[in-house]
Amino acid sequence: MASKFLQLKVKAAQASQFVAKHGAAYYNQLLEQNKEYIVQPPTLETCHELSKKLLYTRMSSIPVRYESFWKEVEGVKHMWRNRQDLTVEELGIAAVFGLELFGWFCVGEIAGRGFTFTGYYV
Repeated sequence: MASKFLQLKVKAAQASQFVAKHGAAYYNQLLEQNKEYIVQPPTLETCHELSKKLLYTRMSSIPVRYESFWKEVEGVKHMWRNRQDLTVEELGIAAVFGLELFGWFCVGEIAGRGFTFTGYYV
């Protein structure tokens, strides 16, 4: 166990040295490649303005998303009314979707417990 820890420590030191040596060059290259997305001047006021624009843009998309949601609900209702016409493929997709929802529910429960499997921290 001690040898594994020592190997991990050596690998971490090597990674740290690599980042210290090449990190600034990568950072500058990344900024140069994406300079079209950088808003000038990069001040606090500009950041606040951009965050407000993002918030209100997202809020303005809520009615479109709401309408899309109800179209999906109507589609599901239509499929449920005509469920005798469903093919095996469509039923399989629905079953996989249900399993995926249940899986994400389980992940949420585990994350909500602080990543414990047996219970909550007290």
